[in-house]
Amino acid sequence: ARGEDRAEPFADSIGLGSYRIDLHPSTGKDNYIDVSSLPFQIPLGSLIPVRVENLLPACKNIGTTHISNGCYRLHPVEWNIGEAAGLLAAFCLERDHAPRQVHEQKELTEDFQQLLRAQGIELEWPAIHPV
Repeated sequence: ARGEDRAEPFADSIGLGSYRIDLHPSTGKDNYIDVSSLPFQIPLGSLIPVRVENLLPACKNIGTTHISNGCYRLHPVEWNIGEAAGLLAAFCLERDHAPRQVHEQKELTEDFQQLLRAQGIELEWPAIHPV
């Protein structure tokens, strides 16, 4: 990511995060990992379970890999995820849609993102350039 100022963008962003990838040792051996990372977006798709309907994760239990969870597990990111999950539940109840529909239908995703913005949730990192 050299020369870039943020991670790969997600069209279904529901919030932002920024933290190093730090993986604590597992039960196997001494395998602590600490790697810098770029500011990132939280994708709506990470809140949609693969095999379960009408269930939303609301913190570090979102759909991530073991590696990327090292960035997503911090409280400020969890707070953003929880806020978005609560607003998604309200949005779905108000409009009689399932969370998966909001994720799969671009127009619903965009409507939900407008709600998030109206609530003051940032969905994109501003461009940062060296001076």
